[in-house]
Amino acid sequence: MSVGKAGRNKTIDTTLAEGAAYLERCITINRKQEDISSLIDKTISGDMTKVCPLLPYKSVDLIIADPPYNLTKSFHGTTFSKRKVPDYEAYTRQWLGMVKPLLKDDGSIYVCCDWETSLIIGRILGEFFCVRNRITWQREKGRGAKANWKNGMEDIWFATNSDTYTFHLDAVKIRKRVIAPYRVDGKPKDWKESASGNYRDTCPSNFWDDITIPFWSMAENTAHPTQKPEKLIAKIILASSSENDIILDPFLGSGTTSVVAKKLGRHYIGIEAEQQYCVWAEQRLAMAEENQDIQGYTDGVFWERNSCN
Repeated sequence: MSVGKAGRNKTIDTTLAEGAAYLERCITINRKQEDISSLIDKTISGDMTKVCPLLPYKSVDLIIADPPYNLTKSFHGTTFSKRKVPDYEAYTRQWLGMVKPLLKDDGSIYVCCDWETSLIIGRILGEFFCVRNRITWQREKGRGAKANWKNGMEDIWFATNSDTYTFHLDAVKIRKRVIAPYRVDGKPKDWKESASGNYRDTCPSNFWDDITIPFWSMAENTAHPTQKPEKLIAKIILASSSENDIILDPFLGSGTTSVVAKKLGRHYIGIEAEQQYCVWAEQRLAMAEENQDIQGYTDGVFWERNSCN
């Protein structure tokens, strides 16, 4: 672990040397796999462009992808350089074409992006899948800008392989406090009373403003530069998969998709090119064996930001 870390700082930044045992839990594959069973609940160390063609066709129920945004950014020594629009379009078609054959006919895919790459991904996604919606979520924080608006939003595109797909609405309703309760004949109208206060469970929209970005005192936080919150991924997994379904993340990063899948009773397959991130993913998966908590999600309910947990 890093030296000099404050006592309350829970950030996972285990080095490769310190995390050798976690890296040993990962697998590599170099030949076509006919059976998915040996890959379930595994972190695959490797480049997704080489790994995906080796996976069984129509074997996964849900894909959650967080590809590199079209920005110049370093990921632990590997730099993804900003590309010209046609080049990023070609890159997007390449990896979408590789994951498309892996998704079952009734499967769904979610793709994360920033506002700029969203313009590209939303259009190209429609060449491969049936686009259902664009989710915009509030990052809660972002860098200020002197000559532009601060960028505090990101997008997630939701698409399916066909018109038959899973969507569990009741699993992703949001619990909101009722400030001015309305009654009919003395009884609550469209809200409920409880010992902890009045509330209403509402249908979620495609704008999510209840997400907290992981920070240093949260157990899920890692040193990954673009880590997604567990609560964000939990919404996707609960809505678009069922228990024991198989979820694939071809750009696993620090492991959030696999960790949340494990906590919610799903199977997972994660592919990650950076061994350092494989270490953090497996470390978090080991931690999930003892702690199933997801910040902001309690007793089967998604709470408004800062209202619970």
